[in-house]
Amino acid sequence: KSEKMRLFVFVVVLLLVVQTCFGAYCHGKPSKTAAPNTNPINMVAPRLINSTKNGKLFIAGGSNNEFLVAHVWGTPYEMGYAQGVMMKKQLMGMLPGIWKYLEEQVEEVMKKVPEFIAKIIADEGLDVALDLTYDWTVKYTGAYIYEEMKGIADASGVDYKMIRRIHQLPGLTKGSCSMFGAWGSAVKNSNTDLLQLRALDWIVDGPFQDYPAVVVYHPNEGNGHPFANVGFSGFIGSISGMSSNKMAISEIGVTYPDSTFKGESRFGIPFIFLLRDIIQFDKTIDSSINRMISAKRTCNLILGVGDGKENEFRGFAYDAMTLDIFDDKNLLPDNSTWHPRIDNVVYWGMDWLCPAYSKRLSEEITKYHGNITPENTISNIVAMTTTGNLQVSVYDLTNNAMYVSYAKASYQSGAAYAYERQFTKLDMTSLFAVTSPEEDNTHRN
Repeated sequence: KSEKMRLFVFVVVLLLVVQTCFGAYCHGKPSKTAAPNTNPINMVAPRLINSTKNGKLFIAGGSNNEFLVAHVWGTPYEMGYAQGVMMKKQLMGMLPGIWKYLEEQVEEVMKKVPEFIAKIIADEGLDVALDLTYDWTVKYTGAYIYEEMKGIADASGVDYKMIRRIHQLPGLTKGSCSMFGAWGSAVKNSNTDLLQLRALDWIVDGPFQDYPAVVVYHPNEGNGHPFANVGFSGFIGSISGMSSNKMAISEIGVTYPDSTFKGESRFGIPFIFLLRDIIQFDKTIDSSINRMISAKRTCNLILGVGDGKENEFRGFAYDAMTLDIFDDKNLLPDNSTWHPRIDNVVYWGMDWLCPAYSKRLSEEITKYHGNITPENTISNIVAMTTTGNLQVSVYDLTNNAMYVSYAKASYQSGAAYAYERQFTKLDMTSLFAVTSPEEDNTHRN
């Protein structure tokens, strides 16, 4: 590579990836006009609207809060191909839309850098940066990921390289999010229940909210167990999700760390694929911990993993050099004013060092401590913390249910953010038991 090319790579990494500020605190805070979410939870089961070989497509949600629920079966390529056939229209809108959004963001970056560097970015292009990110991570990523992308591309006509590049995005823009795990004395049914929150605060001025989709995977033998990816059409990495083994994931990008975090890297497995591996392959928290320990880790994150079989939840401080494991007794940061320890609860609001959000979240959790349910998590804990602008998942892991809400799409009306809109309850036992078109044909014959 030329000297200019090497400089370009270095600058992109600095500008788009290594944006940490040790010892600083996030400046955001919950809305002053926060109000409870009084929308009734939609309890209607998803309805079938289409099917193809290895795939069925359903629609879920109320009339003004609809989202797709796609079921796919088979090999990674076959599951990708089924998505491409059933959601071709959505994929043709979503994926090029993301690419356009990314190009617009690069233009903003170019305005803030010296002119000669801006010229290099203009000459070389965003695609070069994302291809380099792929080069740095591909050997740490399961081959099945790219086989599925190839299936999506072949069926939909969307360029394969575009799909591959778009999946490098979360590693560059990690997002501010919130989570909790609550069990035992914290929840209403103290002897049995484990509840988990994953609130996604991310890009809401791009195309994501126009293409909400839950994809339920039914892999063939050797490719894991059934799991549900809560995300967007054509986006196959995991940012929210739950498995048939009653495992679920939560994630927060860390922009404001302290000395708990020791350093980031771009050379490793992208976190969206590591999280997917957890819900696709792991059966216990211990196996997920072993996966994280042995993984070539990358950027600063807080991760959460719940196991409804054992009613256990653990949080993790995660980076290239760090994997610290937390329960309610050793939770960090340990700050009695804005991040107090709460019995049988692990939680973080919006970042690692984010006093305003963490304080509000702790206050809402404390208010309902001993009686936390999916319903008051939705109506008050999430809504009053004003977290989850793009998507919210509340996992009732013991009872195998998931409550989902997405931000308002451009073609919908009502409140803008997911945390203030209607949630839909998904019966995960029923979803994981859906039969394939091929099985249906066999039974009919």
